[in-house]
Amino acid sequence: MTEKTPAVGGSGLRALVRRHKIFTVVLAIGALLRMIATLGYRPASWFNDSFDYLHVAMAPYPHPIRPDGYSFLLWILKPFHSFMLIATIQHLMGLASAVMIYALLRKRFGLPAWGASLATFPVLYDGYQIQLEHLILSDTMFGFLLVSVVTLLLWHGRDLTWKTGALAGLLLGLATLTRSVGTPVLLAVVVYFLVRRIKWRVIVATVAVCALPLAAYAGWFWSYYGKPGMTMSSGVFLYARVSAFADCNKIKPPVTEYALCKNNKTSHTPLVFSQDAIWNRNSPFHRIPDQRFTNDQNQLASDFAKRAIIAQPFDYLRVVGKDFLFTFRWKRTVFPDRATYEMYQFSKKSAALPTWRMSRDRTAASEAHTYEQGNARTKIVDPWATTIRTYQRFVHLPGTLLGGILIVGLAGLIPLWRRWGGAALLPWVTATGLLLVPPATAEFDYRYVLPTVPLACMAAAITFSGEPRRKLARLARTVLRRGGGTDAEGTSSSGDAVPA
Repeated sequence: MTEKTPAVGGSGLRALVRRHKIFTVVLAIGALLRMIATLGYRPASWFNDSFDYLHVAMAPYPHPIRPDGYSFLLWILKPFHSFMLIATIQHLMGLASAVMIYALLRKRFGLPAWGASLATFPVLYDGYQIQLEHLILSDTMFGFLLVSVVTLLLWHGRDLTWKTGALAGLLLGLATLTRSVGTPVLLAVVVYFLVRRIKWRVIVATVAVCALPLAAYAGWFWSYYGKPGMTMSSGVFLYARVSAFADCNKIKPPVTEYALCKNNKTSHTPLVFSQDAIWNRNSPFHRIPDQRFTNDQNQLASDFAKRAIIAQPFDYLRVVGKDFLFTFRWKRTVFPDRATYEMYQFSKKSAALPTWRMSRDRTAASEAHTYEQGNARTKIVDPWATTIRTYQRFVHLPGTLLGGILIVGLAGLIPLWRRWGGAALLPWVTATGLLLVPPATAEFDYRYVLPTVPLACMAAAITFSGEPRRKLARLARTVLRRGGGTDAEGTSSSGDAVPA
């Protein structure tokens, strides 16, 4: 009688866990926190924008403000009638992002288990990250796709094939359909390919496949609005950005744009935040006799905003710089208003779903109930809700620490300046660029920060891999000696990090 052999899958999993004990514990705790959030806030949490995404999912059409990538996910999952399923999938995306970061740092850059695990802490344990995953919003999906793209490209280094590039391009296209700020990421990827001297076939495959879903969406948009594109809101949001400083005495706009000029002498209600220029009824924007986010309105606002930037470049840089630095404050403050700020926190009370009217004679609440086929209002269940709410209050990544993480990543780029910073260039530039785009085009928002954190952590962790660490140590010794010659120690001809 022969002895029964254990199942390959089971033994393989046990061996994998034994090899990565530290990360297994770290990941399990992160999963437990997400389970507590799911038990405490059922079926999911809501944000104002949630209902726009849901409205598109109920009967798909190209939304004028934002692309529909996330709404497509809601539409695909609609037969399950479960917002809890959507929140669970988003929590799994957060966990998968941590797994990709850990695997990349261990396998590709040779970091020790504790170091690679430490790099996943902000992704796994930030209370605001967990709460964002629990919201019916696009940001978690966008962040997951970004981490997937960067992991895929760094994993293969300079050995990328056109098939891998095509897959990265597809993921980039999906990320851009999820949030329009994905477009600059494609530019960052192409620049990375060029400075790393990646084969032209890979570059062409990446760009071409990325363009396919974007072109298909632009065609659909064209058939609906009579103009190719992805949104009709970029000009409106840019107008909101410049509204704080735009002075028509300096801009001297044409008569057609006079309505957008702000008159401080007759305005009795100041617009405190940039987004007030869009949504506040006292904004000059509402003098335009048109519905919001039409092509004509968007073009008019865009032209005015561009004139303001050209006429007042230093004022524009000032407001952008102020919002960008807001990212790195130690303590979160109420911004842009209390209602929005509180939607980024696990709340003590369950708010009724809004009853504002959508198109097709539906309300936000009725569509949520229809999708769920039941009551979609968040039900707060203790002790789980109190546990995760208290956790979020004390455990999160302060903005100042995020700034420190970016500085560490930058330090790793400096000794490899001849190769434009090496492999860490892509995650660092992408993270920094995505932090800068919202202040430059609309306004700072806390939720836009979180998807950049995994990339910043990647770049910082790569600093401690073999080659950057050795070069930094050599540079430090040189500085201490206040001189020094050339070190004969060799480096990888490919420019990739070598395990210590």
